[in-house]
Amino acid sequence: MAGRTGPESSGGTPEGIVWATDFLRGRVNEGSMAGTATVKQYMTREVGTVSPEDTVAEVARRIAESNDHNGFPVTNGRKVVGFVTARDLLLADGDALIFTVMTEDLIVAHPEMKVTDAARVILRSGIRKLPVVDDAGNLVGIISNTDVVRSQIERATPEKVGKLMRTLEQIHGVTVHEERRTVRLQELIPTQGRVYADELEGRQYELERGLAEPLVVIDNGGTLVLADGHHRVLAADGIDMTEMDAYVIVVDDSIELGMQRTAEKEGLSSIDDVEVVDYARHPLIETTERLQ
Repeated sequence: MAGRTGPESSGGTPEGIVWATDFLRGRVNEGSMAGTATVKQYMTREVGTVSPEDTVAEVARRIAESNDHNGFPVTNGRKVVGFVTARDLLLADGDALIFTVMTEDLIVAHPEMKVTDAARVILRSGIRKLPVVDDAGNLVGIISNTDVVRSQIERATPEKVGKLMRTLEQIHGVTVHEERRTVRLQELIPTQGRVYADELEGRQYELERGLAEPLVVIDNGGTLVLADGHHRVLAADGIDMTEMDAYVIVVDDSIELGMQRTAEKEGLSSIDDVEVVDYARHPLIETTERLQ
């Protein structure tokens, strides 16, 4: 996402464009951003980087071939020594080395920094991405304006995941831990038998713009049980995505989950078994329309 979220309109006539920075400005100014989330909960951990010795032409080619990069942190080993954007490369000679054109006056975030503070830095500095470095100065991630927006619309918050973890521990008397990782959609066992076609459209819009919230998955002895995110998964499958980001609750000792047992009774063994209901509207949408 390049900061653009879509046109605002009234009566079918476009009146303007809402950018991610507009959203952040409104949330920061009104003081309504969630205050407990930290950068490490929303940052991207697998960061593309370039070397100070790479050429302008090489990095420009990487940016041109990428769908979501307009710049890269410049690293020497694990240390961040600069940042280079497409704008830095515009007038540079293709054979020039990156250290000659990169920005060295860096603004970075810390993993324990509050997302609200990261939002203020992004808004007031005018940059789109903050490298995230640990106490030793090593690069551990990157957080963008898209990540900050996602932290405000995401329903699968770390707090809710923590509540599910505590529930599992109390009911089953086991120890669990949480991991943030990518899961393959075809390996998931669904626990919901149907989804609504009209809601898939909105989920696909979020997925295509990097705004979709992570799934919540229980790793029960190697079996991946989808606890939350069925519409997101089916929407992703519909646009040929094969993997998604997820909060994975890992059960150290395999247990008999009620939701897993119910899925087996309903014949749900993969996402292909989930019915997409295209002849009915979501109950919430029906209620909203009746109230209009």
